[in-house]
Amino acid sequence: MSCGDRVSGFRQPGTGGKKLGKLWTRDFVLIFLSNLSVFMGFQMIFPTLPLYVEYLGGDETMVGLVIGIFTVSAVLIRPFSGMALDVYGRKIVFMLGLLVFLLSVLAYNWAPTVLALLLIRFIHGFGWGAANTAGGTIAADIIPKPRLGEGMGYYGLAGTLSMAAAPALGLYIVSAANFASLFFTSASFAAVTMMCGAMIRYRKVEGAGQRGALFEKSALRASLVMFLITMTYGSIVTFVVLYAAQQGVGHIGTFFTVYAVVLAATRPAAGILADRKGFDIVVIPGIIMVAAAMLILSRAQFLWVFLIAGAVYGIGFGSVLPSLQALVVKFVPPNRRGAVNGTFYSAFDLGIGAGAILWGCVSKAFGYSQMYLIAAVPAAIALPIYILFKNTGRKGSVAFGE
Repeated sequence: MSCGDRVSGFRQPGTGGKKLGKLWTRDFVLIFLSNLSVFMGFQMIFPTLPLYVEYLGGDETMVGLVIGIFTVSAVLIRPFSGMALDVYGRKIVFMLGLLVFLLSVLAYNWAPTVLALLLIRFIHGFGWGAANTAGGTIAADIIPKPRLGEGMGYYGLAGTLSMAAAPALGLYIVSAANFASLFFTSASFAAVTMMCGAMIRYRKVEGAGQRGALFEKSALRASLVMFLITMTYGSIVTFVVLYAAQQGVGHIGTFFTVYAVVLAATRPAAGILADRKGFDIVVIPGIIMVAAAMLILSRAQFLWVFLIAGAVYGIGFGSVLPSLQALVVKFVPPNRRGAVNGTFYSAFDLGIGAGAILWGCVSKAFGYSQMYLIAAVPAAIALPIYILFKNTGRKGSVAFGE
C-alpha cells in the first residue's frame, strides 16, 4: 500500500492470495462470550431499574437521574481507562472494571434509599465504562488486521443478541421472583465474564507502558461521526414508544425486534464488505440509511411504517458502527488502541445522552413528528464530515481515524 493509500485508508487492495488469518480462535471466542455475558448482565437491569426506583419511593425525575448518572460516570472514566489500557495493560483494567461492575450490582440489593442507589449507580458506570472500553481494545488486539471489520462486527453482535433476550429476562425475573434475584442473576453474568476474561491469553503490546495523550487525535473524525449518528439513536431509544402511543399504534415492541434482527444480520456482513472493499462502501450508504430512517419515522402513522423505519435504521446503524470501530483502530499503533477506544466510546455515549436531552426539548416544542424530521439533520451533517475530512493531515500520518 502506498503512503497516500495508507493515509486515506479506504482504497484497500486485494489480499493477493495471502491468508487473512483465523478469526474464531480460542481467545476471540472468549472475548465474544465475555461481551455477550456482560451485556446480558447490563441490559437485564436497564428496563427494570425504573421499577426499582419506584419501589424505593422515587418519582419520574429520580428515574431519569438514576438512568442518566450512569452515562455520566461511564463517559468520565472512558478516556482514563483508555490511557490505563495502554500504560498498565489490558487485563488489569478489564478485570478491575468487571469487579466494580459485579460489586455495584450486588450493592443494589442493599440500597436503602434512591439517593444511595444514585451513588451506587454512579460507581457502577465507572465499572461499565472501564470494562467496555477494555473489551473492545482486547478484541482489536486479537482479531487479525485484514479481518478487523468482520471481527468487530461479530464482537458487537454479542451486544445485539443480548438486547433481544436480556430485557425480557430481567422483567420476567422481577415478576416471577424479586429484585434480589434480578441483581444476583446480573452479578452472575458479570462473574462469568470475569472467568472468560481470566482465560484469555492477552497479547503483548509493543510500546506498552508509555504514557500518551488522554485522547487520540487519529480517532476524532470517526468519533465525531459516531457522536452525530448516536444522537439519532438517542431519539429512538427515548421517544419512539411515546411517539407510537401518541399515534395510536400498538405492539411497538415489534419495532425493536425488527431492528435487533436486522442489526444482527447487518453487522457481520458490513464488516466483511468493509474489509474487502474499503470502509467508504459501507459507511456512506449506512449514514444515508440512518437519515432515511429518521425521515420515515417522521411520517409514521401505522405499525408497518414503524417497522420499515426499524429495518432501515438497523441496516444503517449496523453498517456504520462496526466499520467505524474497525476504522479507528486499524491504522494506529497497538499501544494507542486503548486511547482510541476511550475516545470513540466516549463520543458514542455522549451522542446518546446529548440526543436524549436535545430531542426532549425539540419534541416538547414541535411534537414527535417534527422531532424525527429534525433528527435527520445530525446524520446529514455526519456525511460531509466523513467525506471531506478523509485526507486531512500530514503525509504519512493517519488523520481523523483514516
